[in-house]
Amino acid sequence: MEPYPTYSVVIPIHDEQESLQELHRRLVAVFPLLDGGIEVLFVDDGSTDLSYPVMLELHGRDPRFKVIHLARNFGHQLAITAGIELAGGDAVVVMDGDLQHPPELLPALAERWREGYDIVYGVMTERPEGWVKRITARTYYWVLRKLASVEIPAAAGDFRLADRRVVEAFRAMPERNRFVRGMFAWLGYRQIAVPYAVPERFAGSSKYTLRRMIRLATDGLVSFSTAPLRFALDLGFVVSGLAFLFGIATLITKLAGAFLVPGWLTIILVTSFIGGIQLIVIGVVGEYVGRIYDEVKARPLYLVRELHGFGDDPLARRQMVGSSNAPRQ
Repeated sequence: MEPYPTYSVVIPIHDEQESLQELHRRLVAVFPLLDGGIEVLFVDDGSTDLSYPVMLELHGRDPRFKVIHLARNFGHQLAITAGIELAGGDAVVVMDGDLQHPPELLPALAERWREGYDIVYGVMTERPEGWVKRITARTYYWVLRKLASVEIPAAAGDFRLADRRVVEAFRAMPERNRFVRGMFAWLGYRQIAVPYAVPERFAGSSKYTLRRMIRLATDGLVSFSTAPLRFALDLGFVVSGLAFLFGIATLITKLAGAFLVPGWLTIILVTSFIGGIQLIVIGVVGEYVGRIYDEVKARPLYLVRELHGFGDDPLARRQMVGSSNAPRQ
């Protein structure tokens, strides 16, 4: 095997034992269509099923398939980061292991890269999810495009190909609360979309629970926009203005001789409203302060328990304790 292949395919895995054999078969079928050496990096993100033994078995049968065993479940975005930082290819492809990112699309991504594009990302034209998820996804990306400081493509997930210089720029971004698709959008370079229809999951169920999706959505909004802080400030001004107008109206009513003893209901409503606004503002500010706290601690992004298929590569060994930001030699 060549020391640095042309293509690296990074696949985060969390409890996908039913899909791995089929994923391997379809990837191997695509390899002859690519113009260069290939490595596949399975990133085991704390799987609790038999995914890790299956990955080891695939590595034993085909050394092009390497395994990165993380110390625990660090989350999808950090698993992607670990794979990207350990990838050695001139072009790095990120895709999911549930086969909803079709391996057959790899030649199309590579073709666009050969044309000179630095980032080639897949855009979903059809999705198998229900109408509720489709509507909420469209609404979220609309809000994100309006508020974010960078243009993040709608309907584009983490399925993408990135040139080596883009990968090195990505590795220089040390933030801990990661929204990978937004980070690639922030980098700029020449980008182009490749449309594809999302198939049904091959097996199992989605590991992205509602809580994880909300967390990812929050990461995307807070990491690339200060609009929530401005909204909190504007909301404070609006509430203060309403309170001032209410005070003026009360004073006029009293001077006109129509002042009545205020009831407890009015006091409770006004107090509850203002108290709720204060909690919202504090919560928004706290979200940003919490992220500052995470950055200040400067813990490693991830920890690697075992590496399989990397030999004695010193750079790979350094990456076992997180991001070193060291360029490939």
